[in-house]
Amino acid sequence: MNEAVQHEGVTGADKAKLWAALLVAAAGIAAFYLLKGGPSEGWRWPAFAGGLVLGGLIFALSAYGRDLWKFFLEARIELYKVFWPTREETGTMTLVVFVFVLIMSLFFWGVDSLLGWGTRAVLGTAGGAGG
Repeated sequence: MNEAVQHEGVTGADKAKLWAALLVAAAGIAAFYLLKGGPSEGWRWPAFAGGLVLGGLIFALSAYGRDLWKFFLEARIELYKVFWPTREETGTMTLVVFVFVLIMSLFFWGVDSLLGWGTRAVLGTAGGAGG
């Protein structure tokens, strides 16, 4: 899966299948909007779904569709290789993150208070904005 997906054996017929799939899907979408309000409004959803399904089938029969299917199969294999932490490890890391956030919050509150005190001392203001 580290290799780029190459379109080996892509022919003009495969490109024609890709365009046909796009056109059939677009025709299904167009039919959905064109049949609105007419006497054949009941055919809107079947035309829409049929266009998408037929376009998907045409795409699946092309080299692009086979490459996409191969990619999904290889991605599934790679998913099994992922190291998933245990419940205890997840809980421990979550606790570590919360403690770190708490410590950093206190640190930045302290720095902000110190800088605010220093600013008030240098400028000689008593505290409120606009006072």
